[in-house]
This record gives sequence, structure tokens and C-alpha cells, in this order.
Amino acid sequence: MTLPKLASRRASRTEIAATGWMSDSRQFWSARAGIVDGVSQNSTITGGVAAPDRNGLGGIRVPAPLASTDDEGRYQAAVSKDPRFDGVFFIAVTSTGIYCRPSCPAITPKRANMRFYRSAAAAQEAGFRACKRCRPDASPGSPEWNIRADVVGRAMRLIADGVVDRDGVEGLARRLGYEQRQVRRLVTAELGAGPLAIARAQRAQTARILTETTALPLSEIAFAAGFASIRQFNATIREVFAVTPTELREARGRVQRTRRLLPPLSADTAAPGLIRLRLAYRAPMDGERMLGYLGARAIPGVEEVREGRYRRTIMLPNGPGILSLAPAAGYVDCELQLEDLRDLTAAVQRCRRLLDLDADPEAVTGYLSVCESDPVLGPLALANPGRRSPGHVDGSELALRAVLGQQVSVAAARRLGARLVAAYGKPLSRPDGPLTHCFPAAETLAAADPAALPMPRSRALALTGLASALASGELVLDPGAERDRAEATLLALPGIGPWTASYIRMRALSDPDAFLPSDVGVLDALARLGAVPAGTGPAARGRAARAAAALAENWRPWRSYAVHHLWASLEEKDR
Repeated sequence: MTLPKLASRRASRTEIAATGWMSDSRQFWSARAGIVDGVSQNSTITGGVAAPDRNGLGGIRVPAPLASTDDEGRYQAAVSKDPRFDGVFFIAVTSTGIYCRPSCPAITPKRANMRFYRSAAAAQEAGFRACKRCRPDASPGSPEWNIRADVVGRAMRLIADGVVDRDGVEGLARRLGYEQRQVRRLVTAELGAGPLAIARAQRAQTARILTETTALPLSEIAFAAGFASIRQFNATIREVFAVTPTELREARGRVQRTRRLLPPLSADTAAPGLIRLRLAYRAPMDGERMLGYLGARAIPGVEEVREGRYRRTIMLPNGPGILSLAPAAGYVDCELQLEDLRDLTAAVQRCRRLLDLDADPEAVTGYLSVCESDPVLGPLALANPGRRSPGHVDGSELALRAVLGQQVSVAAARRLGARLVAAYGKPLSRPDGPLTHCFPAAETLAAADPAALPMPRSRALALTGLASALASGELVLDPGAERDRAEATLLALPGIGPWTASYIRMRALSDPDAFLPSDVGVLDALARLGAVPAGTGPAARGRAARAAAALAENWRPWRSYAVHHLWASLEEKDR
């Protein structure tokens, strides 16, 4: 792709801003470079937008996006063996009856023998089994589902959280506000498989994890993974993986090629409720900054960061648990202690959302680094290509914590959170070192006396009002929540302003395009970079916030990542 195409890309961004960017991700994908630009047989993907020469940034080739427009583009992606496409689509081979991830190390099949599917479930529905070499079922999730705010995007986030396993398609449709037939039609039209088939593929992956990483009886694994019967469990495993559950367990220590995706077995693998696995992600990832960000906000009793690991308690649909995450090269080492193994699917997905593991960092960096004549964010994005936008394991908890952090420092918010946990948190039946409580439930705080809360009365009223809205269902902050509606509901609550609503949208709802123009850290970082006027008074801060909001329009749809780049620039300069 040549430099003149940059102008058409900018025009597309302007048009999209006028029509509503996030209403349909297909508008977003069409504004980006095609996947096959610059791709040739046996080459790596080099297509993308050439950055103009700004402050020494010229000459860069921005990586092509993960979305592809047709089967020929997908075929070229398969030839390139680029792991960024893993989870975005799947390749089925008619001559072998298997389906693979695009980066499968096997010899690329003949084009005539290849079929392409948007989901693993669609490939399974067509009669293909998972490749034993590349394990496509263990691919990172598609970044598209983080971005999209339409019904299908919301449905995919809820299915990944295990809603269909817990409540069926009826429960999924109820959360989305649509009839079941409409949900089935929309999901099937986009992914080639309906919600039940997608949930079935997810159950198969959960069963595989339990079979390979625990010594639980297979009968217990069947029900923990969400299967209705042992017969259904056996049939699904045989159909998806072409082996019986017993053979799958026996083979776990023999298949050396999958060792990059499996944690090493240890003597205590059979400890009740303990599961070890590796969470894949698209490189690069700045794990050190991620741990620092979470550690600075860790509430004693609920969270800790120690020796390169983030640990915390978590309340899941069927009971509490403890998660432990340590970023490593190519994967995140994950340990889960669950009181109820039926929560494995939800726990894994919430870990992924917390660390933003389904993101496409090269696409984000490539886009931000060529923002229109913007020397502010480009250097930050290029210097830190693995920057992520952390989410959270529980949207309600994050919202309540956001109120605690209003107009106080991060350290003060931590201390306030610790007092709240000690007074209202649910104690663990089996504490693990400093992890002793789960964060207070919304129902508990809704019933609390505002006068008894350790904070100013106005903030206490805001906290209990927010907790009441969460407890009653007036406000929903689950993975399938409508982001615009949730923000409007938040702003209608007393004591909730634009900063709090945007912060909740960014982290609780994993919105990649939330921005905090009035945030002190954002304004300080921009002032240091000379992008907004400096000042300390209300009038000066107001002018700076308006200038920041205008500047951030160039960073759509990745403004959440821009916020973290700005925050991180302060952290680095203050060291």
C-alpha cells in the first residue's frame, strides 16, 4: 500500500465519526487496510499504511489488520503463518477432515482443499475435528468481539462468559433484549453456527482443560464442563478431538508439540479445585506495566502482586475462587482455585478480560502511530507496542471501586477499599495467605447505612445509590451490557459524573474507545508533552480538558489505549 492511500483512510474516519463509529464494527473494519496488501506466497504480512515522516517516525510499515475480507485473503494469511490471525478465523481441510488455526506449522494444504470458518463451532458443525498439532481450540479470542457493540458482539461476550451453559439460549436472549429466534438468526448469519453450537465448542475446550490438568474422575469433569450427561460428554469429545476422554488424558504427557499450550504437570495437580493452564495472547504484551498498574490499585485482603504474579479473590456464578496470573513469553501462566469447577469457563474468560488478552496490539499500535499529524501519541505507541487496556473480573466491583476513587489519590482509594472489605466483604472459607475476603457484593452495600461508611456523606450516598441500582438490575455491567445505555444510566445516578462513567465504561465494560478528558493524570501527561495548556485552576483545567477531548478524536476507536499510554508516560517519568 502506498502513502497516498492514507488520505482515503482519513476520509473514512471522518465519515464514520458522522455516522456513529461503534454501532457496527463492519464500518470500522472497512476503514482499515485489507489483509492481503503486500502478501505473497511464503512471505510474512507486510501490508498496511505507511506512516508519514513525523519526528523520525517515517518509514514504518503499520501491520495489516486481523480482519480479512474474502477467502482468498484468508488463504494468503494461512500461507503467511501469522499467529495474529489465530482465533479470528479457522481453516478446515477437506482431505484430512481437520480444522486448524492459521498459524498451524503443518504444510499449507492445497487451496482447493481449504474451507474457512468464522468460529470453531462452525467448523465442528461441518464435521471437522480439531488439529492435534496446533490445537485451534486454544487460540486467543477474536479481537472483534471486544470492539463490537452490536447484538452479535454482546452475544459472543456473554457466551464466552458461560451464560448459555448456565441459562440456555433463553437466558442469553433475555439479557440481550431480543427473542431467541432473532439471536439464533443473527449469530448464525455471522459465525456459521448458533449460540448452542458455540457454547458446545466452548464446553469441549473446558472439558479438555480439566481432563489434561486435573486428576478428577471423567464423570465429574463431564458435569463440571457443563454437559447434561456423560454420554453427551463422550460423544462431543470424540467428535471434536477424534479421541475418547480416556485417550485424551493418557496422551497429555506424550504430545511434546503441545507443551507450549499446556502447563507442566506437578505432584499437586490433583489438589481439589486447583487448575493450571496457559492463556494465549497475541504478542507483544507489556506484562511488567500491567502488573504495576494492577498492583498500585490492589486492595489488601482481596488482591496482591508479588514476585511477578497477580493474585486475587473472585466471586463467580457458583461460588468464590482465587486466581493467580503471571505474564510470560507467549502466554500467561494461570492458576485457578475454584470451589465449583462449573465456574472454569467464566473464570478463564474473566482473566482474559482483566488482562486484555484478546486484543490485537499490532493493529492498535499501527493505528495510533499514524494518527493524523499527531506527534503526541505516535512516539508513545511505537515505544510501547505491547500496551494493553486492563479490564476487570467483575463489572459491579469495578464500578463501586470507581466511586471510592473519586477525587482522591490511588493510594487513598486503596486504603478506603481495604476498610470497606474488612467491614462488609465476604470472608473466604479457606483463606490463602493475605487473600482473605471477596469484595463486598452490591446487595450488601445497598443495605448499608451511609452514615456508617468510612467516607464523606456525599460519596457514601453515591456508593449506596450505585449499589442499589446494581442490586436491583436497573444497571447491568456484565460482558453483554449495552455500553451507551449503561453510561446513560450511570450519569443519571446521584454522585456519578462523566469521569466515573467513562472509567467504568473503559474497565468494567472493556470498551476500547473510552476517554477521560478531565482526568488529572491524562491532563498532566498531555501538558508535559506540550499538547494542552498547563494550569491548576478550574478554568484552566476546563480549557485543558476541552483541548484533550478534541485531540482524542484522532485516536478513535482506541482511546482507552491512548489513556493508558498517557498514564504510563507519567509512571515512567516519575520513576
